[in-house]
Parts: sequence; C-alpha cells; structure tokens
Amino acid sequence: MIHHAPIERLVDLLDPAADIILNMTRDEALARVGSGDPAQIRGIDGHFALVHRDGKQIRMARSLGRPLRYFIAKKAAGPVLVVADRIDAIHAWLEAEGLADQFHPSYTRMVPAHHLMELALVGCPDPNPVCRRFFSPERNRWGSDLDQIGKRYIGALQEALAAWLDRVGPSEPLGVLFSGGIDSGSVLLVLHHLLLSRGEAPQRLKAFTLSVADSGSDLAQARDFLARTRLDYLHEAVEIAADELDLEATIRAIEDYKPLDVQAAAAGLALCRGIRRRYPDWIWLVDGDGGDENLKSYPIEDDPELTIRSVLNNPLLYHEGWGVNAIKHSLTYSGGQSRGHVRSYAPAATLGFRGFSPYALPNVIEVAEGVPFIELTDWDHGRLYALKGDIVARGVRQVTGMELPVFPKRRFQAGICDRPRERSLFPSDPRHYRQIHERLWG
Repeated sequence: MIHHAPIERLVDLLDPAADIILNMTRDEALARVGSGDPAQIRGIDGHFALVHRDGKQIRMARSLGRPLRYFIAKKAAGPVLVVADRIDAIHAWLEAEGLADQFHPSYTRMVPAHHLMELALVGCPDPNPVCRRFFSPERNRWGSDLDQIGKRYIGALQEALAAWLDRVGPSEPLGVLFSGGIDSGSVLLVLHHLLLSRGEAPQRLKAFTLSVADSGSDLAQARDFLARTRLDYLHEAVEIAADELDLEATIRAIEDYKPLDVQAAAAGLALCRGIRRRYPDWIWLVDGDGGDENLKSYPIEDDPELTIRSVLNNPLLYHEGWGVNAIKHSLTYSGGQSRGHVRSYAPAATLGFRGFSPYALPNVIEVAEGVPFIELTDWDHGRLYALKGDIVARGVRQVTGMELPVFPKRRFQAGICDRPRERSLFPSDPRHYRQIHERLWG
C-alpha cells in the first residue's frame, strides 16, 4: 500500500521586508494569494514574492521586481519545500540540514512573474505545479493620440512613485541610478516634481552616474541632461577603476550567465558599491529598469530569433519571454524580464539597498500594453525605436511641465566607459560567462 503524505514542511527563507507593496499590508496580500483567485492577486500593487500555505496546498506569486525560487528536498519523514529569492540561500539551508547531496542549481525552479503557481505535493512522484495568469493586460486599448498615451503612461509612473514615497517617508535620502537616458531621466524628473508638490526637500534626491576611469558617454550625457533641466545640484558621479568591474562577483550575485544581463549587472554592482562606500547608511535606490521592455525599445536586429512581427504580435514578450508553456521557457530561470530583472534586484540587495523599479510594476506595464504599436509604427523599426522617446517626453511635459532631454538609446554597460574598454571588459562570447557560472557552482 502506497501512503501519500502532504508537504511535511515549508521552509520560507524570503525576507518580508524586501517586498514593496504599495496599497495594502503584506498579510492582506498573502490572503489574496491564498484565495487562489487571480483577480484578487492582480489587485496587489507593488513588488512582491509571496508564499501561502493551506494544508497541503501551496500557492506562490511574484511580480517582476522580486525573484521567487523553490526547491523540493526529500526526507524520510516527507518532502520539504524550500523557498527563497536566491539559489545560494537554498543551497546553504540544504547544507545545514545535511541534504546538500540532493542539490544542483538547475534543480531549483523560478516562479514565473505574473502567474499564480499552485503546488499540491503528495510525495513521490510529485506532480508538476499549475500556473495561472493573474496579469493579462488589454492590448491596443488606446487611440493614436501620443499626448494622451504619454499622459496615461507617465501618470501611472507618477502614481507609483507617489505611493512609494508614502512608504519611504519624508526624510530618507533617495538615489536614482542615472544615465541621463529616457527611463532614468523620466524617473528623476517625476520624483523631483513630486517632492516639490508635496512640500518636501528636492535635495533628498541624488542622481548617481557611473564612470569607468573618468570616461564613458553616460557621464557627459547625464551632465548635459541635468544642465538642460537645471538640476545639476542633484548630480554625483561615481568614478571607478576598470578592475572594479568584477564579472565573477557579478555572476555570483545574480546567479545567472546571460551575457547582456551579466554586463548590466556588473555595471550596477560597481555603481552600488561606489555609493555604499560613500554612504554607509543609504537605503533607498530607484531605477528605470523596465522602460525598454514596456515600449519595446530593443534593437531587434541584434537577436536573430526575433522579428518586428514577433515583437509586436506577442503580448509581454520582453517581460515574460515566450511564455510558460513554450519549449524555450526555462524552469530554472523563467524568461524575458521575469528572468532578467535580477540584473537590477540582486546588485542593490547584495549591498543592503532597497531598490525600486516603477516601470516594472503591473499598473505601469498595463498602460504600455494598451499602446497600438502596429498602428503607430506600421511595422517600421525606426518608427518603433523613436516611439518611446516621443511618448515619454510628451508624458513628462504634461505631468511635470518640464522638457525631457531625449538622447539615443544605449545599454547601461555601453555608457560607462569608452568603446575599446567596453570590448575588453565585457567579452562577447557567451561561453565566457557560462564557464564562470559553471566554475562557481562546480
């Protein structure tokens, strides 16, 4: 006779303080996850990774802004479900329990963003979890008036930042990871506008820009942006030596090996280290991560798997990859920004910061998904790439009354140093990053 036992033990290693829930308590959000109703989970606003247990039924849900991993360990008394935001946290717990022989990083699983995952484990064999979407934004819902689209989009950004400021409080210093690009620039201008409208000191803000060996186009761009907007007094350049960009430390921090994510995270980790050296007690950082995904502003030509039709016809492609039911979906890492957002989350968290990415919130993404991209671009690459700056600049103008300087797009890692140094610091061969990852986990 085979005895089926429910999960005997749930080990939750998540830090509740890492959630940034903007419109309810964490207990209220947990109850919504426990309801099993995707519509209730959609009502949670903010960045969250939540795990609810009801007997043998485990329900988990996360936003883009928080990784959520799980691992099922086997013990004679019954299975143990271990959840954490990091692979190494799961590994450390297994080692402490004498279960390290069961571990391999590829055996961990990532809950995909925007999905309710339900586990009802009954022992061996454990059935696969079931995923149900809780975020399904309506596409093409807006007209073609770019002023109206921009007002809605930056209005949603403003609401998110206002709710975040309420949570942070009126006196904490606020750091913006700032390149002078469209996303970090719009975040800075909207935050500055909000502080003034609330009667709070704008001097709480600092715009931190990374520069390697006093080079890189971001530093000049950031200075130009702030001079045009008369916000020079907010700027602080963080200058580092080239050897402070540490790929091995970065891969250890993000626990991934995708080249572009590693490169961006290496820049982010170096910037966060520079800030931490200067300000040992600083807590709050905000960034523009997610803005490119929202308005589909990536060079399609750089990815041989993509066409403009696949980008514009597949909802949330840049956010979630090809979807949880696709062959290419990674159970270990998830897909799209659901995987890649760790490039922003982990460097800040590793150094004790509380990061916030307003463009990665569902309420902001929902506005962007309503843009009629096909109608506005007629499948033209150039029109698609120009659309983001146009929408955001119009929105910033209407929400703040300020003009957003718009510069050509470039990736974070490309702006921190000159081109020859970038090539030497960031090898183009993906195998280089995989080999480091395999060595760390070997």
